[in-house]
Amino acid sequence: MGSPISGITAEIFLHHLEQSHVKFLLDSKYINFYARYADDILIIYEASRTNLDAMTQYAGSINHSLQFNPTMESYDRINFLDLSITRNSPPQLEIGIFRKPTTTDTTIHYLSNHPIEHKLAASDTTLRGC
Repeated sequence: MGSPISGITAEIFLHHLEQSHVKFLLDSKYINFYARYADDILIIYEASRTNLDAMTQYAGSINHSLQFNPTMESYDRINFLDLSITRNSPPQLEIGIFRKPTTTDTTIHYLSNHPIEHKLAASDTTLRGC
């Protein structure tokens, strides 16, 4: 962290990890779906083929420097990239904005020294969440 090339190095490492380990898990059907954006990963797996503990243990054995903080689906809802994805009946996905329990719902003051784009994005996000 802190180096200008750290992001590129992390991306190269994660791409290598995906090619050498995740591709095998997808091909062998241990996991059904894998998506990653930066350091957020969404994995959907068949509970009859594997479980969270086995996947976490496997991931930890690949490289001891990696830390995984899995979050399970709860009440048919998963959170990924600040989106809240809900599984409804009949089968369809409902996507909304995910708000962490620690959200304060404060915005950037208009007279602050932040770029106008940040101020507009903050107010736009607040309005869409209503």
